[in-house]
Amino acid sequence: MPVLNSLTKVVAKPIPRMITPKAHAMIDFASVGIFPGSAAFFWRRNRRASLASLLCGGAELGLMLLTDYPGGMKKILSFETHREMDYGLAAMAASAPETMSFKDTGEKKFFRAQGALLTLLGELTQSSGVRSRRGRARSRRRRGRPRRRTPSGRASPAATR
Repeated sequence: MPVLNSLTKVVAKPIPRMITPKAHAMIDFASVGIFPGSAAFFWRRNRRASLASLLCGGAELGLMLLTDYPGGMKKILSFETHREMDYGLAAMAASAPETMSFKDTGEKKFFRAQGALLTLLGELTQSSGVRSRRGRARSRRRRGRPRRRTPSGRASPAATR
């Protein structure tokens, strides 16, 4: 993990987690918009930086759409898994200048800043606000509530997982 990301993680540890999962989702939407916007900005000056920005934006979009939180579409990944993968995405963004061979240009500052901001977002986000569908179904069964039934009278596949 790049040094700036590690430093951000250490500095943010004592700060209370105050970002809700819903706010995290909105910040993810903004981040997904910033990456392609910067790709358009970098296109004439540095095509490698532009491509790296598109790759980071695509990875963030894919992660966002697969997460079980407000704004997610498929709800495959739990929010805790999303937060852990955000750290990997932050490292990917921060190390993109070295990977794509544009470390001696001014565009590297954008990627380092994005990596640090994604790390900070992960550190300041509350994790207990959202549970996965599977976790909600388990807790419902523990409390004695019946499984959801389909119109045919069978237990639904989502409730049996």
